[in-house]
Amino acid sequence: MTKELNLRIFTSVALMILLALMLKYSVVLISVLLLIFVVSWLEFNNILENIYKKNTNIFFKNLSKFFIFTYLLFFMKVIVDEFLQNQPNISWNLIFIISICILSDIGGFIFGKFFKGKKLTKISPNKTYSGMIGSFILSIIFCVIYSYTISFVDFKTIFLLTILISFICQIGDLFISFLKRKAKIKDTGDLLPGHGGVLDRIDGILFALPSGIILINYFY
Repeated sequence: MTKELNLRIFTSVALMILLALMLKYSVVLISVLLLIFVVSWLEFNNILENIYKKNTNIFFKNLSKFFIFTYLLFFMKVIVDEFLQNQPNISWNLIFIISICILSDIGGFIFGKFFKGKKLTKISPNKTYSGMIGSFILSIIFCVIYSYTISFVDFKTIFLLTILISFICQIGDLFISFLKRKAKIKDTGDLLPGHGGVLDRIDGILFALPSGIILINYFY
């Protein structure tokens, strides 16, 4: 548990440092987004090739690839638009959303390993109800701190956004786990030693980040 937790914490710290650089330097932002786009697309493509390996229905395979490719473009566009909208100030929205995603991941891991309990779904055998609760608890703790130190929005709105973003993050995690299970692979790739592929690390963020930005813009 300690080794895997240390890996998750290391990844989380690295993500926050990378985020800070992305928000400060537009060239870093574009470079990282392009890298994420290319690697994520290659990993998704590999997953789909494995899923449809014995399926002769080329139409559904290509349709799936089209939707994923389109979504990745949408992911990049939403982040770039958010970045440009907040120039020259730092985007606290991006920091808020990614922090919730990171804490959801860590909270789910710690509570799931410590309390164990009933399995959440067959899609991902390691996911438990205690882990799901832990994801929400750590996110809510951050929500309280954030609302009284940084945000000027009322607490009820921040609380609701936190729950929704954490929920979407967990759904994203389960979705990638579902695809890996269908493809019969353990990791989406081997680009990150000890961590797996890029999608293994940003699965929840990939879905929660654009959704979170849209939700924040709607509530604000």
